[in-house]
Amino acid sequence: MQSIFRDSLRGKVALVTGAGSGIGKATAQLFAEAGARVGVLTRTQSEAEKTCREICDAGGEALALTADISASRQLAAAIDQIGTTWGRLDLVVANAGINGVWASIEKITEEDWDEVMNVNLKGTFLTVKQAVPLLQKSGGAIVIVSSVNGTRIFSNAGASAYASTKAAQLAFARMMALELAKHRIRVNTVCPGSIDTDIDENTTKRDLEKVREPMEFPEGKIPLTDGKAGTSRQVAELIWFLCSGISTHITGAEIFIDGAESLLQG
Repeated sequence: MQSIFRDSLRGKVALVTGAGSGIGKATAQLFAEAGARVGVLTRTQSEAEKTCREICDAGGEALALTADISASRQLAAAIDQIGTTWGRLDLVVANAGINGVWASIEKITEEDWDEVMNVNLKGTFLTVKQAVPLLQKSGGAIVIVSSVNGTRIFSNAGASAYASTKAAQLAFARMMALELAKHRIRVNTVCPGSIDTDIDENTTKRDLEKVREPMEFPEGKIPLTDGKAGTSRQVAELIWFLCSGISTHITGAEIFIDGAESLLQG
């Protein structure tokens, strides 16, 4: 039985940021499976090359790109490589981001705050801004990966910087959906809950016991799966849907993919 994804993005060129692991990597691999040529962008060359090698070994086509998404010139140079190599860009997945430092307002520093803002919010802005000239040639789709934090969940103590960027991404996506509609560019947002990525391992938490409000949940913090986290592949499939030819009238939307976790914990 042929996969529903096979050849569904044939002829398209995609850019996926944060594609070295987790949701970004799963999305890059799924897009390649669907026939798209994929620009795999990460902060480290070794990660980009590893993802590209896995895609190519599976019969896909990919281009390894390296950039700090908060650095305008680096990002512009990476996107220029896509234009030079393939001459077009149809799909953009703005996925790269960090959790950063989670701490109380007294403990979080200005530098902590700025780092999260620069990567998550400025990086999203720059990704879209730098991609638009290529996207305008024939239209396309942008998906911004936000989170349930800052959009439906506010009980994660100390996540003020992270949650603020995720809420801002929703507002930015809505603005872009309207602004770019005349160019036939759709812009949507996905908001994952607990997903089997390693982002929590890269989170610094400082004295959160002092600011965390006591909470008690029923057994299983994710009702749909009795506590089991979702998979990166499941999020990638949602992103595929929003970039595919079966969602051509959807723009400015936010879709939560969390197994009802945020309805319980919000």
